[in-house]
Amino acid sequence: MRKYDRKRVLVTGGAGFLGSHLCERLVADGDDVLCVDNFYTGSKENIAALICHPRFELLRHDVTFPLYVEVDEIYNLACPASPVHYQSDPVQTTKTSLHGAINLLGLAKRVRARILQASTSEVYGDPDSHPQGESYWGHVNPVGPRACYDEGKRCAETLFMDYHRQHDVDVRIARIFNTYGPRMHPADGRVVSNFITQALAGEPLTLYGDGSQTRSFCYVEDLIDGLVRLMASDAAGTPVNLGNPCESTMREIATRVLAATGSLSAIEARPLPEDDPRQRCPDITLARTLLHWSPSTDLAEGLQRTIAYFIARLGLAAVDTSDAHRPRRAVVS
Repeated sequence: MRKYDRKRVLVTGGAGFLGSHLCERLVADGDDVLCVDNFYTGSKENIAALICHPRFELLRHDVTFPLYVEVDEIYNLACPASPVHYQSDPVQTTKTSLHGAINLLGLAKRVRARILQASTSEVYGDPDSHPQGESYWGHVNPVGPRACYDEGKRCAETLFMDYHRQHDVDVRIARIFNTYGPRMHPADGRVVSNFITQALAGEPLTLYGDGSQTRSFCYVEDLIDGLVRLMASDAAGTPVNLGNPCESTMREIATRVLAATGSLSAIEARPLPEDDPRQRCPDITLARTLLHWSPSTDLAEGLQRTIAYFIARLGLAAVDTSDAHRPRRAVVS
């Protein structure tokens, strides 16, 4: 029995893109939330609306160091998630995945808390099985430039499963596929944020390879609902894919963003990065069965919401497409 009626929930990486949305959801659900972040990629702006809330607390802390708190549930979202960010300090990225998992699993073991690991579709690497189901072991280059993230998350899953089997820690593992929405970092290098910021600035959209590689894009609110459902489920020790099973090519996403922003930007081809996956799409049969979850936000609607966020974030006026000129940067009065 808890000492309090409300759940005490720890969210590491809570000031980041996903973490801030999760903190908002948990506070709205009536939980006491402790947001932990070292602000390497997170931002206080993301949680500004929560700072004065009586059931929200913020702690600056790096999960590579132990944390001693009393909580009922732990969401471990702490780790840079975009190639630009995790490749800028690959050693620290690996440490965050491994030492962070060890420290938080130790905390969960001590206080008997349920703990959820935000893993990733990157554990499947450049897959030769499509769509990717949880039983697929992946096709990952352990010494490539993406390995700090891919292998770090794979090893974190190993630690979670071993703590579950050896110490009976109540674990959940979410394999998160491409997610987009408000609060994405403008310079994170991910495809949706890249295309939107480039289109709004009237710059060429950088398309890597021939644009035929695919991803599946899940709107952030849908993804957060999946995480909350997974935490509340009986899926202990079972990795669960969370993502949108509707596939889109990179060229299709570029075209959609141009249409939605009214931008006249060109599309500029660049070489495909090393180990960049050719296809990425989740099989969410398990999520549908165990969690009764599937994403509900249409891509067109999600892109519009995300574009509106970036217009406000970057201080831009709505794009005027009444003439043939390229979109211009303008300060909102």
